[in-house]
Amino acid sequence: MKKYTIKDIALLAGVSKGTIDRVIHNRGNVAKDVEDRVKQLLLDINYQPNLIARNLKNNKNFNIGALLPNSEIDPYWDVCMDGINNALAEFNAFDVRVNTFLFDPTDTADFLNNNEAMLKTAPDVILMVPLFFKEAKSVLEHYQSLNIKVCTFNNQITTSSANFIGQDLYQSGRVAAKLLHSINTDGDMAIIHIDEQYKNAVHMQEKEKGFRSYFDDVDSFKGTILKCKLKHGETEDKLRTFLNNHPNLKGLFVTNSKAFHVARMLENETKDHIKLVGYDLLTENINHLKNGTIDFLIHQNPRQQAYLGMKFLIEHLVFEKQIPEQFLLPINIINSENAMPFLKP
Repeated sequence: MKKYTIKDIALLAGVSKGTIDRVIHNRGNVAKDVEDRVKQLLLDINYQPNLIARNLKNNKNFNIGALLPNSEIDPYWDVCMDGINNALAEFNAFDVRVNTFLFDPTDTADFLNNNEAMLKTAPDVILMVPLFFKEAKSVLEHYQSLNIKVCTFNNQITTSSANFIGQDLYQSGRVAAKLLHSINTDGDMAIIHIDEQYKNAVHMQEKEKGFRSYFDDVDSFKGTILKCKLKHGETEDKLRTFLNNHPNLKGLFVTNSKAFHVARMLENETKDHIKLVGYDLLTENINHLKNGTIDFLIHQNPRQQAYLGMKFLIEHLVFEKQIPEQFLLPINIINSENAMPFLKP
C-alpha cells in the first residue's frame, strides 16, 4: 500500500500543503467544499497519519498515574516496577512521565489516600491494581466520570469499565485443585487465605470458587474441602492448631504468594504427607519448591502484567490504539524441575 505524504495529497486534491495540514488537524479556515473534497480523498486513499512524527514534532507530554501496592510490605509486587520500566524504555522517544503512588496492601485507607494524591497530578491515563473490591469499584467509577482510561492488572473488578490484564483466577483455582488431586486422591483438602480481607478480596474468592468447583465435578472425591483464614501475626499458632485439628488433611492450597509460611510450618511439624500448592516465584517459595515442601507454584507473572498494562496505555496515548478490554496470561505451572527459566528477568 502506497504511503502518501502531505505533498502527494495536496497534488491529488489540487490545493496547497497548508490546506491539507489544516484539514487533517481540524484547524479550520478552509472552505466547506474544499474541506469535504479533501476528507473524501483521505478516505479514498485510506490515509494514516504518521503519529510518531506528529507527536515528536508537537513534543507532547503524556502523564500516567500508577497506583500500586508497596513491595516493601509485600515482596510479590517487587517486579512490577521492572515491567513498567521495560515498557517506558521501549517508548523513550516520547515524553512519557509516570507518577507512581504506593499503597499499603493491607490498608484500604492508605489506598484511598494515595488515589487522591495521584489524581492531583492530573493523569491522562491510569495503571492500577484494584486490590480492595469495594474501594477500587468506587475509584474506578470516579475515573470513568472523569473520562480517564484505566488499565488494571492482577485483580479483575468485573463490574467496572476498566481494562484488565492478568489470569483467569477462577480457572487458576481449578488448576490448583487438579494438581493437588493428581498427587493425592484421598483425604481432605484445605484452602488457606493469608493476610487478606477475604470479603473485599475478589481475587481470593474467585480462586476459591474455582478450587471448589473442580472437586464438585469429581464424583470419586469423598473428602471435605476446608478453609482457614490467617491474619498477619497469627499465622504460625493458628495454622498449627488448624493442622492438628484436621488429621485427615492431605492437600493445602494457598491462594496468594505466601505459601512459604505454610511450607515452613509443615517442615516444623514434620507433616510431609501433606501436599502444598501456592502462587508466585518469591525466593522463599522457590527454596521450598526445591526442597519438596511445596509441590507446585502457579506463576502469575506480575512483571509481565505491569509491563503490558503500561505498554497498552502508552500505545493508546501515542498511537491512539484501542486498549484490549481483557488480556489473559497463561496459567504457568512451576515445579522443582522447570523453575529456572521462569526466574530470568
